[in-house]
Amino acid sequence: MTVRKPSLLLVDDHDVVRIGTRSLLESEFEVIGEADDVEAAIDLAEERLPDVVLLDVRLPGGGGAVVAESNHVEFNRIKTVADLDRELAAASAAGKSAILDFYADWCVSCIEMEEYTFTDPGVQDALSNTVLLQADVTANDDEDKELLQRFGVFGPPTIIFFGTDGQQRHGFEVVGYMKAKAFEEHVTKAFADVI
Repeated sequence: MTVRKPSLLLVDDHDVVRIGTRSLLESEFEVIGEADDVEAAIDLAEERLPDVVLLDVRLPGGGGAVVAESNHVEFNRIKTVADLDRELAAASAAGKSAILDFYADWCVSCIEMEEYTFTDPGVQDALSNTVLLQADVTANDDEDKELLQRFGVFGPPTIIFFGTDGQQRHGFEVVGYMKAKAFEEHVTKAFADVI
């Protein structure tokens, strides 16, 4: 049985560093691209979806952090039921739908959703008129339990959908990891008659 090598994108503005790194790593990784600036790195990362990106932190155009954060989705963190109600009212007043993502630091599937699903351009497009709320229930304190109980949620990852009227879209809850394409289709269905 042949095991697939992880794909690697090399990003550095020094040719000698990219050449040397490639020669050191190509026996263990499939090098699928190289870039020497932020814009090219972001384009290649979006196009080729590498497993690993090795990048220079002092890259011209903003550095490696700009590349790393380019597809990252920003959630509005909430802690309490009152926070949720306030954010849902604000989303509704703005004519936006909302999702509530139950997250925990120890939750591997939550991290997979952040890394592989929410970074997908199709998913981001499907959520373009949606307020992204996140409840970090890592502490599992009384406020976390109250939020979980409100929706009958056992634990993360669970995503609850709300229409532009601020009401829960029952039957569209997502429990567990969902790949990007399936999640994009699910979001489209969840908001089909509310967006």
